Amino acid sequence: MLKELTISNYALIDYLRVDLSHGFTSITGETGAGKSILLGGLSLALGKRADPSLVKDKSKKCFVDIVFSIENLDLHNFFVSLDLDYDSLTTIRREIIPSGKSRAFVNDTPVNLEVLQKLSNELIDIHSQFQNHFIIKEEFQIDILDSLAQNQKLIQKYTCNLNSLKEIEKKINTLESSKFNMNQQKEYNTHLLNEIRSISLEDSLESMEEKFNKLSNSEDLNLSFNEILNILQNDQDGIRVKLSEAGSLLKKTINISNGYKSIFERIESVIIELDDIARDLKLENDSIEFNTEMKEILNQKLEKIYSLFRKHSVISINDLLKIKEGLEKKLSETEQLDDTIRSFKIKSVKLTSKLDELSKKIRRNRKTVIPFLKDQMEILLSDMGMLNTIFKIELYDSEIFLKNGKDKLKLSFSANKGGAFGPLNKTASGGELSRIMLSLKYILSKYKNLPTIIFDEIDTGVSGEVANSIGRIMKSMGKKMQVISITHLPQVAAKANNQLKVYKTFKNQVTSTKLKNLNFSQRISEIAEMLSGDESADTAYDLAKELLN
Repeated sequence: MLKELTISNYALIDYLRVDLSHGFTSITGETGAGKSILLGGLSLALGKRADPSLVKDKSKKCFVDIVFSIENLDLHNFFVSLDLDYDSLTTIRREIIPSGKSRAFVNDTPVNLEVLQKLSNELIDIHSQFQNHFIIKEEFQIDILDSLAQNQKLIQKYTCNLNSLKEIEKKINTLESSKFNMNQQKEYNTHLLNEIRSISLEDSLESMEEKFNKLSNSEDLNLSFNEILNILQNDQDGIRVKLSEAGSLLKKTINISNGYKSIFERIESVIIELDDIARDLKLENDSIEFNTEMKEILNQKLEKIYSLFRKHSVISINDLLKIKEGLEKKLSETEQLDDTIRSFKIKSVKLTSKLDELSKKIRRNRKTVIPFLKDQMEILLSDMGMLNTIFKIELYDSEIFLKNGKDKLKLSFSANKGGAFGPLNKTASGGELSRIMLSLKYILSKYKNLPTIIFDEIDTGVSGEVANSIGRIMKSMGKKMQVISITHLPQVAAKANNQLKVYKTFKNQVTSTKLKNLNFSQRISEIAEMLSGDESADTAYDLAKELLN
């Protein structure tokens, strides 16, 4: 409920603060006293676009503070979803600073207008004759049925399953799209993979290049090795023969001095090393292949590898192997995709079946309460002067799952005996729509904790017993929730538990709007004035006391 309202420096309001209570509160005052200004200030705090021209003193800050008691509205999770701190006493503050910029706070946390409006919709419902578009919305009408049918738990299950179905359908669409794209590329990827697979990549590039070079230069290598071996091992003038001769001569000097022994040993070591070199050269020479066919095969293989390097913009066989692995994975995924899609489609069928079952249960419950809602609406509206009102409420199938079932609703209305039925927006006047909305809210208040509701002169154009009926309905609603009515009707104002008066003062050439809470005596005077225009008239005064009692 709305506990406190403070408005400062807004339009004709210098400073205004009022405490509000549970139950039914009426707000009265002469035309032009500032009731719409009061509502405008409240709407500003609830997220309405700020209009700097409405700031009274442009050199000062304009602000509106409202305090709500929300312990009965079960909004913990809603606050969490908006990333706000929950407090059973929640304060909303809206400011317009002298520069013209506005800012908003919820429990001292800065918020944007979108968050403020979402929260405000959960805390307060402002209704006027010019805001009847809600009642003609099918979604609102369905919500009324569901509240009466106590469908909340079923709809919660339905919503959970519907969200799961939407997620699965989204995945299926994504997979189908991926499958299409992958199929488009499958032939090309297969070609690329076969190209790489056609070449054995087990040997390193260096070893293949070395082998190719040996095959390409086999004759030159053979000639070179034979010549080197001849130089090393020729029996007449080979290096080994010469070194052996030198060693023999040096050996004779060892007897002269042991200092020559190390030189002799070094020559012997060189001879051994030359023998090893000659042996290795002979092995290499014997292993030389003179295979032109093998050379051509190897050449073609290297050319293919170099071509693949250029095609895939890589520089090593390891890179090619990674590309091969990636292509194999893509082709494998393409083959596995059908199984994944099939699995999701099975889940989709199961969820669809479950949603159909829940939709039928929701519909059965809705059908059960339709006669009750129809009767209650016609009785209430008859009390409010719409004597021949008849409603027709019909449910019919939707081809798709809606957010709260598979029902479409058609609410038809006839205000006259024998009159044709038609939709509310075409057959009901503004005043009739207001009374229909009041009736719906009254019925709904018995089954659901509703936020504070403010009726802004929805009783315009009625009088007498109809006005009494409207007042009685609002008073009855006030037993379960907070109801505030801005009214010109004494019959409605008198039914309220509390009454506030909006009035103007004129001081120092400045007009200001004020608000005060009336005591019983002041209420008599105010209602008497509403009845006759003169609070001192005895008849009006007595009637005012009678209305209040």
